Amino acid sequence: MAIPINISDLINNRVVENARIEFKSNWNPEPVLHTICAFANDVDNWGGGYIVIGVEGRDGVPIFPISGLTKDSVDKINKELLNICNLIEPRYIPVSDHVIFDGKDLIVLWVPGGSNRPYKCPNSLSAYSGKAYYIRRLGSTIKANVKDEQELFALSENIPYDDRVNPKADIEDLRPALISNFLHEVKSGLYESSKIMPLRSLALDMKIAEGPPEYLKPLNVGLMFFNDRPDNYFKYARIEIVDKPDETGTGMTEKLFIGPVDRQLRDALVYIQNYIIKEKVVKYPNVAEAERIYNYPYAAVEEALSNAVHHKDYQIPEPITVTVTPDKLDILSLPGPDRSISDENIKSLKMIATRYRNRRIGEFLKELHLVEGRNTGIPAILRALENNGSALPVFETDSERSYFRVTFYIHSAFAEDKTKDIPKIKKRRKKSDVKAALLDALSGRALSAQELAAIVGYTTHRSGAFFRIINELIAEKQIAYILPDKPNAPGQKIYRVQMPE
Repeated sequence: MAIPINISDLINNRVVENARIEFKSNWNPEPVLHTICAFANDVDNWGGGYIVIGVEGRDGVPIFPISGLTKDSVDKINKELLNICNLIEPRYIPVSDHVIFDGKDLIVLWVPGGSNRPYKCPNSLSAYSGKAYYIRRLGSTIKANVKDEQELFALSENIPYDDRVNPKADIEDLRPALISNFLHEVKSGLYESSKIMPLRSLALDMKIAEGPPEYLKPLNVGLMFFNDRPDNYFKYARIEIVDKPDETGTGMTEKLFIGPVDRQLRDALVYIQNYIIKEKVVKYPNVAEAERIYNYPYAAVEEALSNAVHHKDYQIPEPITVTVTPDKLDILSLPGPDRSISDENIKSLKMIATRYRNRRIGEFLKELHLVEGRNTGIPAILRALENNGSALPVFETDSERSYFRVTFYIHSAFAEDKTKDIPKIKKRRKKSDVKAALLDALSGRALSAQELAAIVGYTTHRSGAFFRIINELIAEKQIAYILPDKPNAPGQKIYRVQMPE
């Protein structure tokens, strides 16, 4: 059975963290059994893991060249694998895939976090010595101690929300075309089969459905990625971008991004890149290359928004909100970070999560290359800001950890007042004074309405009072538009009419 991941990316550590991959140069059933049990227990909600048999490795990193398996051993291993997995309590069977990589035969086991944890298995296959619980710690499989067992039992009733069955949905609510598109994008060996497989079989192979044949139901993660309107099942499961050029809200624009979570993330990022991110080219004397700077480095915003999608609690009926004001960009999501991340960690920008809120969402986003690997997001954000010469971000939450806000401050080069060379009127609100100031500002030059509004102290050129004064001066034939028939044309400017002497 093919697994829904690109094998080359898996073996070369492109999408899965090292701690979630175990390489075995040959078939040794006892340690494989212990590792299957450990991944199934998924004590940190990482999403389980993968075991690659036929490749030697160290600390989750393959050692090349690979040796592979003999062809006649593959069937033997799969039969023995089924036998040893029957020894796990409760019963757990991983997904096994026979693959050819670099011309070598391999067996890849996909071991997702189980829904009936905790799992235990025999300590030894050679002599009966009882059964024990196994877990993963720092990329190694170990026997759980008393404290670990207590943690496992505490987790037994707490399956991550994205990996739970949705009883209100039907298997037909999953869209086969969206599943196939995903498999094609990640270059999974399951893609070709997905085009002809019955939906039920495909959903089971993808581990996005669960239950007996007569009551097969989709998992929440399946509806989030493979239904056109996840917000029908998870209220306000969307991204909102609010652009507020003025504190009063005048001229505010709001964009909503809905659909599968990966699509809304991509669409929101495209909008940010096209309409929010601005670039300046700065040329320095005696330097051949010009410097390009941005109001906000796209890579930092991309990482922060992707993390918000990954870590949001989809049981809370609130959207992810991006708010852009003249001096900053905020990304707000609910709830706040896990309690394992201290307040000091947040202030020092050193946030290392020990447990994921959404193990399957993160897995899919990583396979699509939309989020970084484990705990590399914050360093990526800081690196992008440093390279752009931007200020450090501010991470904010409250004592209840009810929300999490990331604030990026606009680059100082974009925060400068464009009209600072023109004296501004702060409290001159008499119409005659405003008119005089406007005429003075237009002496010998043409300016846009926005520039003129800033000079006379209006917060926006869209103010009704401001435009009434402009229209009065036009009626008095003291000023005029460069393009008189198109007052709202891009690049439109106003000039002062020279009165005859």
